[in-house]
This record gives sequence, structure tokens and C-alpha cells, in this order.
Amino acid sequence: MRVLRLALLAIATTTFVALAHAYTDAEISVRALPGEARDVLALVKRGGPFPYERDGIVFGNRERLLPPQPRGYYHEYTVPTPGVTTRGARRIICGGPRKSPEVCYYTADHYRSFARIRE
Repeated sequence: MRVLRLALLAIATTTFVALAHAYTDAEISVRALPGEARDVLALVKRGGPFPYERDGIVFGNRERLLPPQPRGYYHEYTVPTPGVTTRGARRIICGGPRKSPEVCYYTADHYRSFARIRE
């Protein structure tokens, strides 16, 4: 019975991880991004200045929806949402050197899903 429970747990865990990593395969072109996200992406490539104090902080990838990288590889930037007075849910996450990132992702739902930004 214990072996069966462990096997079922392993299958459930594998299925969850496979589903979670499916989000990483999504892509969005720069042209398809909201205008505010295109503006933020341009700021990232210029190195700022950024309007939000937390822009540029390390993104920990705790959700494990982005490819695994060493801590400090990913940084997050706020994408303003019209009509919202807080930072909102939209972010751009970039990996690699700050002014010339190797890869960037867009999330409109506060890290629940990501789409790789295609240049």
C-alpha cells in the first residue's frame, strides 16, 4: 500500500511539474505586448531610470515556471496598468546582464503564467 501511495504521489508531482513548465513555452512578440510593456522593455535595455523603487530587484523564480538559473540571474520590472494606482500584476522578468538581457518574459497575472518575449 505504501509503495502504491508513493507511486501515485510521484505521478501527481510529475504531472504538476509538466503542466507548470508548459507556460514557459508560450511566446509573445514585442509588437503584441501592451504599449506600457514595450516602454518598460526599452527602459531595461537603456538601464533605466525606472519609475518604481522595486524595479530591477532579483526575481526568485519560486513558482519555477521559468527555466532554472542561479539566483540573481532574473530581475523583475513593473509594467504599469492604466487605471491602477498600485504596481498592479503586470511584470517583465529578464535574465542575464541587466542592460543586454539574454531573455525576457512577460506576465500579466502576477507570475501565474509567463510568455517569452520574442524580439
